[in-house]
Amino acid sequence: MLRHIRNLAIIFIVLGAIALWFATRPDVAQLPLDKVTGDDPVLDKIAREQTIPTVKIAEIVGWKKGEKPIAAKGLKVELYAEGLDHPRNLYTMPNGDVLVSETAAPPRVGGGLRSAVEGWMMKKAGAATPSANRISLFRDADSDGRPEIKKTFMSGLNSPFGMVVVGDYFYVANTDVVFAYPYNAGDTEITGKSSRVKNLNAKAPNSHWTRNLAASPDGKTLFVAVGSNSNIAEGGMDKEADRARILAIDLATRKTVPYAVGLRNPVGLAFDSQGQLWTTVNERDMLGSDTVPDYLAQVAEGADYGWPHHYWGGFTDYRVQPPNDAKRQYERRPEYALGPHVAALGLVFADKAKLGQSFSSGAFVARHGSWNRVPASGYDVVFVKFEKGMPVGKPVPVLTGFLTKDGDARGRPTMLAIDKTGALLVSDDASNRIWRVTAG
Repeated sequence: MLRHIRNLAIIFIVLGAIALWFATRPDVAQLPLDKVTGDDPVLDKIAREQTIPTVKIAEIVGWKKGEKPIAAKGLKVELYAEGLDHPRNLYTMPNGDVLVSETAAPPRVGGGLRSAVEGWMMKKAGAATPSANRISLFRDADSDGRPEIKKTFMSGLNSPFGMVVVGDYFYVANTDVVFAYPYNAGDTEITGKSSRVKNLNAKAPNSHWTRNLAASPDGKTLFVAVGSNSNIAEGGMDKEADRARILAIDLATRKTVPYAVGLRNPVGLAFDSQGQLWTTVNERDMLGSDTVPDYLAQVAEGADYGWPHHYWGGFTDYRVQPPNDAKRQYERRPEYALGPHVAALGLVFADKAKLGQSFSSGAFVARHGSWNRVPASGYDVVFVKFEKGMPVGKPVPVLTGFLTKDGDARGRPTMLAIDKTGALLVSDDASNRIWRVTAG
């Protein structure tokens, strides 16, 4: 009898081990990346709900002496700056000075197990560094691509990200508030007193902490990109007030309205040459390696892009309860898929770039790199071609080589800017560098 019980116990242990292996093994992509990118990605019947997420994070190994990213044919890349402290957003001032926000997520409070797991993943990806809470200024007076001046423009901030000059004011978006400061062209530091423009929801655990800014071409409206506080509102919609959206602030009255909603984590924010606002959005996790694609979207006033109930213009996320099918028919489909889990961040249009005819009409996008996909995706800068004001075709590689052949990461491309000479600047927050891409 004891022998029989022992044998049954062994069988149950083996079956349990097999079940655990199946439950925790990585979900491997069934489609090549190009099938889930572009203006018509394959999405039907490929979502696979995960209880335990696929986790594949590239270890940060840095750039060896003499190494640098690989530029596309007709381009070359050189080091612009190094020795920074987690450089994220970039902004070219009207006078040509370049600002970089040296910043990271604020300390995490609350959030339970998910927050702890996210913290572990950030550490593994080289992102769990205390925030320098600083904006630095670079000035390249002779336009040779090597700035002669580097100094602190602002300090003592709270996870700053978005930066923009409008008239005589410099606006900066901390994770919890947008401030305005008096600014004169050519200033190399901010010394004036701040004016509070808009408080932002930064309640714990404050997932998706970045707050990007863009000013309308007429200088009357300030747009603020605010990501969600969760993956699919699993903590309740009460924590998502004024989140997962782009806010519009009337700078004359400072009245704020939601401009577009249902955007899980909008980061890149830029106007094209026609005055249309666009954003890059990081979509939801734990639906398998093939879904959901991060995307590039034209930001239409009053539009709802579906989060958390739906994605890509009508696909239902059945994990979100209670359902809300009534609004699905009114949701807007994004214009362009950048690939699942690529972490699309930086966005800048090519109208002010001087990188040759192949990169003259479209947008550059920095894909920071995946954690929830096998094989890895992103870790590059791509170009999205535009025709008649809309994105077409597949992403064109601009800057690659951030991953080693063993799957480790030398760096992670983060945010983008065009400098006063028409070169493309790329922040690399994992190696604390900024790269400069020019026509070869």
